[in-house]
Amino acid sequence: KRLIDLRTDADLTQEDVAKVLNKSQQGYAHIENGRANISVDDLITLCRFYKVSPLYVLGFTDEVIKL
Repeated sequence: KRLIDLRTDADLTQEDVAKVLNKSQQGYAHIENGRANISVDDLITLCRFYKVSPLYVLGFTDEVIKL
């Protein structure tokens, strides 16, 4: 849910974010929908891309901690 919210708030498509991760749109969709686990490297890349804490992305806090 958090990845979807971050992506849509930034007006990006799944394909846009997939390119950031060097994945296919379908591969990224599986991460967003919970069908595939996100790797640590991909998590770090997305946190840097969105400038948010991994604690927020992983659901440990509801506060968007900007980096």
